[in-house]
Amino acid sequence: MSDQLRDWDNQHVWHPFTPMSAYRDEQAPIISSAEGFHVFDTEGNRYLDGISALWCNVHGYQVPEIDQAISLQLQKVGHTTLLGMSTPTAIELARELVSITPAGLNHVFYSDAGATAVEAALKMVIQYHAQTSPHAPPRTKFVRMAEAYHGDTFGSISVGRVESFHKPFSDLLFDTISVPCPVAYRVPAGYDRESWLQACFDTVDRTFAEHHERIAAFVIEPIVQGAAGILVHAPGYLQHVRNVTAQYNIPLIADEVAVGFGKTGTLFACEQEHVLPDLLCLAKGITGGYLPLAATLATSEIHNAFLGAPAEGKTFYHGHTYTGNALGCAAALANLELIHKNNSVENARQIEEQIHSDFSTLRAHAHVGEIRQKGVMTGIELVLDREQKTPYPTSRRIGHEVTLACRKRGFIIRPLGNVIVLMPAIAMPLNLIRQLTAAVCEAIEEICGN
Repeated sequence: MSDQLRDWDNQHVWHPFTPMSAYRDEQAPIISSAEGFHVFDTEGNRYLDGISALWCNVHGYQVPEIDQAISLQLQKVGHTTLLGMSTPTAIELARELVSITPAGLNHVFYSDAGATAVEAALKMVIQYHAQTSPHAPPRTKFVRMAEAYHGDTFGSISVGRVESFHKPFSDLLFDTISVPCPVAYRVPAGYDRESWLQACFDTVDRTFAEHHERIAAFVIEPIVQGAAGILVHAPGYLQHVRNVTAQYNIPLIADEVAVGFGKTGTLFACEQEHVLPDLLCLAKGITGGYLPLAATLATSEIHNAFLGAPAEGKTFYHGHTYTGNALGCAAALANLELIHKNNSVENARQIEEQIHSDFSTLRAHAHVGEIRQKGVMTGIELVLDREQKTPYPTSRRIGHEVTLACRKRGFIIRPLGNVIVLMPAIAMPLNLIRQLTAAVCEAIEEICGN
């Protein structure tokens, strides 16, 4: 049966972010079951999941409390629309999200993925400006971070362009204003670390001074840009962005799809610099990795701009068939209860310390340029030459080779180009973390040498 599944897989399944020709030659695992923090393939091999099912698993697999919550909800209703009606789990989850997110985010708009949460936020601010300042010049410019990634819908691509992903679509994207990412592993000619980071802060001031009358919002992944290769922002940058956007009364959209639910060491990354965004985008870890669900939280100022008699046309005409799905919301409620009950965020901080300690020797490796880490989010950048910071050529697929070497040892990780990414579930026990870091070190030695 395993051979038959692989044949059907190769014939019919188009995998996301996967070079399909190479995939068909590599005999990738077909995962058929899971338990705890391990997954099992159809051939009986066992793997420790080091990327938390693409950054969304929180408590591991077959979690009794979440299983039960979904099962109980199935005995009532699996799904019903939120268009013009409601459902108890969606209401209860909205109340819970409002209580645990930064103060002032009082309204929850549901969707089904990180990209759709961002897409909703983009449309909200455009319509917000149109309805609060109908006679002013249109505010349609978004300020975005260089190297940002916010999903793969056309709106989210526009504010989070990755050249290697999105080049064919460049003529179809709306115009934006880009500001540099405040990191300093590599800096432009004429700068050192300190002057470059200062330039990144100054660019925010200058951008808003010059363009504030046309800016709709600033879109940011708070603290860490995940898909860019775990780029950890300079301390104070997020607060600086909030101060500048507040000065000009321009909304701040915080995309916490990747960084939210404990992965940076606080429940939400914005907490680390005491930032209150106007819109907050959530997904991935919201259901503990069980079901697709996303949420865009908004302040009352944003939400109330959409109130009025139906004939006024202020309604937010946007939505998804599975908005506020009852099963997803039930899973999310159980997930959030477990995060609190098990003190999972504190465990994430212990994981951060363990990973940092375990990689103390790896930092000096001849082909490790930099190890970037915030909470459980860890990126190891591999380079040909450590002193010159020379990257491996794309054709070498060095990150992928390390991934295969880890898989051979019974561990699943996933690279971002030359960056090896570890993103374990925040509830993973430390003994499993030590096994994961040891396997990564061995794999890098095997593939990169001394």
